[in-house]
Amino acid sequence: MSFEVPVIDLSAYRAAEPDPAACAGIAERLDSACRTVGFVQITGHGIPGDVIDALACALDDFFALPPEHKQRYRRPPGDNRGYAPPKSESLSMSLGIASASPVRDFYEAITVGVEAAAYPELDLPAAQYAHNSWPDPASFRPAVERYFEHAQALSRTLLRAFTDALRLPPGYFDTLVDHSIEVLKMNNYALPESDLAIAGELTGMGAHTDFGILTILWADRVPGLQMLDRDGAWHDVQPAPGALLVNLGDAMARWTNDRWLATVHRVDPPVQDGRIRRRRSAAFFFDGNHDAVIETLPGCLADGETGYPPITIAANIVAKLAGMKSGVAPVGLRETERVRAAGMR
Repeated sequence: MSFEVPVIDLSAYRAAEPDPAACAGIAERLDSACRTVGFVQITGHGIPGDVIDALACALDDFFALPPEHKQRYRRPPGDNRGYAPPKSESLSMSLGIASASPVRDFYEAITVGVEAAAYPELDLPAAQYAHNSWPDPASFRPAVERYFEHAQALSRTLLRAFTDALRLPPGYFDTLVDHSIEVLKMNNYALPESDLAIAGELTGMGAHTDFGILTILWADRVPGLQMLDRDGAWHDVQPAPGALLVNLGDAMARWTNDRWLATVHRVDPPVQDGRIRRRRSAAFFFDGNHDAVIETLPGCLADGETGYPPITIAANIVAKLAGMKSGVAPVGLRETERVRAAGMR
């Protein structure tokens, strides 16, 4: 059975005067993709090429710093901001699954996000809206902030399209995302490029689902990203030229009672033609308000079905992060057994 991540042009939703028929066609295609794959490739996303190029250069400049320099920006305990060195996280533990690899995930990452100071009129918890510690070089912050602003705008355009796809009233999610937790996690898969064979089983990034509403992913066109289908098979996925990958997170899956999929995915060592290749990515997580309650949306619960118990966005994220960073496994996750059946990593 073939596996394909559809490519959808979002331009109509970004037009000054959107054409209703064109938008309806996009919404229908998004609904199909979200039901069957949980991932989509977006073109016509509006993020200029020079903005993406500047982000890539910023990643290169930071990750090229000596390890002792990067350690100055080490993520504080309990925060989701700052630098995480290789082998310091285990994404599969966000599903309560210990990695089969003798080491933890080999990627390194630096994470920034929306701070509480962005909403001075609200009393927001520091744990979800933590302060950013911007690293050297000086060019890093403006390049990352510019990309971040474009990703924020794109996430809200996507949410409008999702609202139409779910046949909800316009603006349905507005009060659930007006002080949204938004995080950009920039990753470097920190194996040196080489022709050496990989000894044993290494995990680039363990099997997991994302935690929030949606994720916008920029990534090198290098092998590594894999998605788990409903039958328990893994499939390789690379972004199409000029496209951004978008996938759903747990919040949207819970809101739709799994009508839409938070697809399990992982990153294997980036190997191409027998050679370990460098791979970079930047994942923008659009998670929703910390105090927004996730409960089944209208039209997503058939007669006799039971929805997920209500939970806030923050509580769902905290449970997943505890597994990833400290090994405290969450319980009662529907995704866990699917990953176990497909191979634990």
